[in-house]
Amino acid sequence: MLLTKECDYGMRIIRRLADGERKTVMSICNTEEIPVPYAYKITKKLEHAGLLQSLRGQNGGYQLAKSLDMITLYDIATAVDENCLVFACLAEGTLCPFHHADQPCAVHLEFKRIQDLLVSEMQAKTIGEVLLA
Repeated sequence: MLLTKECDYGMRIIRRLADGERKTVMSICNTEEIPVPYAYKITKKLEHAGLLQSLRGQNGGYQLAKSLDMITLYDIATAVDENCLVFACLAEGTLCPFHHADQPCAVHLEFKRIQDLLVSEMQAKTIGEVLLA
């Protein structure tokens, strides 16, 4: 999976909010060493995916919108980066000169097998299980 830096930051943001307390973007960035512009972009994505709730006003900030046992690693990864793929050739619409329906590419098929295993494993683990391990 081409887990981007943004995906890593998304995991860190969720980790920082795991205690259930509301936190500002600045406090998250300071603790998790995330550049502020990235954090604002990622928190919006996590909020849009229903993983975070934003609270406006003087005591505003972010908090988790779901319990830790309802959020999987896959949920976080796909909220931040919709195309979480092991290799670019697996992207829908990608034209690979070596992979055809009538003559499949053995390497492509192996990448697909690995992709499916990784997705399955990421869907099987909640962030709660990871943090409490």
